[in-house]
Amino acid sequence: MTMGTALIYDEEMTKYKLLWVDPACKIEVPERLTVSHEALVRDGLAERCISIPVREATEADILLVHSEEYLEAVKKTPYMTLEDLKEFTLQYGDVYFHPNIYHCAKLAVGSALQLLDSVMTGKVRNGMALVRPPGHHSMRSAASGFCVFNNVAIAARYAKQKYGVKRILIVDWDIHHGQGVQYCFEDDPSVLYFSWHRYEHQKFWPNLRESDYDNVGKENGAGYNINVPWNKVGMKNGDYLSVFCHVLLPVAYEFCPDLVLVCAGFDSAVGDPEGEMCATPDIFAHLTHLLMNLAGGKLCAVLEGGYNLTSLPQSVCQTVQTLLGDPPPLLLSLSAPCKSALESLQCVRSAHRPYWSCLKHAANLPNSHVGTKRIKLPGEEDERAEMGEEEKSTEEKMWPEPPKRLSPPIRSALVLPDDVALPDRCQRISSPEELDPLMLSKLRENFLKDVDDCDALKTLSSLITLVEKMEKNEICNGLAVVHSVTMAMMCIVQHVGVTLSNRVLVVCVGNGRVPVHITEDGKTLVVQISSEDAEEQTSKSYIPVCLKKGCSDTSGFMQAVFGLLLPLGYEYEPSLVLLVQMPKSGVCDRTWQQLIGLLQCFAQGHTLVLMQEGEKACTGPTASTLLGDPAPPLEQLQAPLSEDVEAVERQRRRLQADWKLLQITAAAGSGGADGH
Repeated sequence: MTMGTALIYDEEMTKYKLLWVDPACKIEVPERLTVSHEALVRDGLAERCISIPVREATEADILLVHSEEYLEAVKKTPYMTLEDLKEFTLQYGDVYFHPNIYHCAKLAVGSALQLLDSVMTGKVRNGMALVRPPGHHSMRSAASGFCVFNNVAIAARYAKQKYGVKRILIVDWDIHHGQGVQYCFEDDPSVLYFSWHRYEHQKFWPNLRESDYDNVGKENGAGYNINVPWNKVGMKNGDYLSVFCHVLLPVAYEFCPDLVLVCAGFDSAVGDPEGEMCATPDIFAHLTHLLMNLAGGKLCAVLEGGYNLTSLPQSVCQTVQTLLGDPPPLLLSLSAPCKSALESLQCVRSAHRPYWSCLKHAANLPNSHVGTKRIKLPGEEDERAEMGEEEKSTEEKMWPEPPKRLSPPIRSALVLPDDVALPDRCQRISSPEELDPLMLSKLRENFLKDVDDCDALKTLSSLITLVEKMEKNEICNGLAVVHSVTMAMMCIVQHVGVTLSNRVLVVCVGNGRVPVHITEDGKTLVVQISSEDAEEQTSKSYIPVCLKKGCSDTSGFMQAVFGLLLPLGYEYEPSLVLLVQMPKSGVCDRTWQQLIGLLQCFAQGHTLVLMQEGEKACTGPTASTLLGDPAPPLEQLQAPLSEDVEAVERQRRRLQADWKLLQITAAAGSGGADGH
């Protein structure tokens, strides 16, 4: 299994700057790069990465995306006088040139290609390139928005040409629309481009009509361009996660990319003067994690924007630490997506309904749908243009520094029967030599009343030892192969529930009776995915999802994971995730591994997997994913069964009043199906 995370940085890319007064460009400074790299060094992350040297892009590389005329024009800039540079700059929008920028722009492209080569040849699993100038605004024959050459677009074309990559996902979480990337691939079904961006009904730069939600791509590329316009500032973590769960992830898994490229702009973080959003830096740990099981883990992040010199390095560190395999931090007190975000979400899902089977039951456009189309009245001036620079709000946003993420010394520990071999890189947990008499008494009284089973007693005490070590952050996650998953589940929930602050998310995969009384203390939420109609709901903390073919149908299963399980888990904020594979669950290994990978976004990665003794063959793949190896890709997903869509939708409608991250329409909670 390919290991390691690449980091590409060279201070040479700091050696250009704005040489004249331009209020629009003054925020793009060399310090953006230096503070980001210094933070990685200070936090000990740079030394954990594999350093890859930069190289200059060749002219052939640049011509993969840009015209020869444009390249020839930029090549002349090193020899221009200051006045010539100013004159040259005027033909483009919100960009500046410098005698050294051509060299730096070649290094930026070359850095992206060095990263791509390292990932595609298996030298590393993933990585990040810290580059300047950024790239996603530059077009075939034009610089734009601080961008000279389109680093990520060139990398995508290069991957197709050199490695024959069939399907590429580009995720652009920068706060500006990457119109250069969109124009490059809008008719290409082999590249799925996703961008969210501040739009404000076309009042925010780059002020393009084609940045709206209904620009879905052209000709053969229709459906492969996803624009999520933010029409208000102040978007928070919940807004970002909602779009990932209800749009990006289901579509990305249906697309099944061979490579993921991220236009990693951090002007979408709190405190940024361009974005004016309120998402905290630790959200980028989660966005990164949620993408890491696509494409067999082949992920290349390339720096774009980010202009707050505090939140930028924090966000870069969160991203790189997650690429290194550390579990994401807790996201506390997630707020519901705001009405404006829900309007955009509904519009996007509706616009892409004809192209993606996972969205074919999406709701129609909102009734109110000026949606994202606000028409400027005659004589009306842009209120922002009327505001002098000094009149804009200068109030500094304050946010807590992300807490230090401490990885436990042991990643994965296992409780196994003696006849099951211990997988590589794991530690075996055995019951203590001296068992606590009080614990023994409780275990016998609660779980082993009618049997004198010494082996069962040892297994349960080993489980409790494992959970206690996870609570102390000595172990990150674990796997237990047990005689009875139901008994083990009850034992763990009861033990963990003793602590007031603990909350357990139990995910049961497969048919079988779940003892609903374990949810009575209010500290346990159970989600069960099976083919059995649940008995009448007796607990609001037990959520059954009945799929026609149970867990064997991957499309329906993943629909339930993205549409219900992930939003519920994020809002519930568990301190432990208990994943239970019921006997003869029918779930295939790849789907099971994908689920394990995704669930590690919760509870700082504290996930405990329970499997019945008859499922020993699954021990190796399960342990591999717990250790942080990317799950094998799923095939391109087929349309889920309509009965399964309705089952998921029924639960979503029932629960959305209490669980706000389940909302997917602007009129959420007012009744009515998503599309009926």
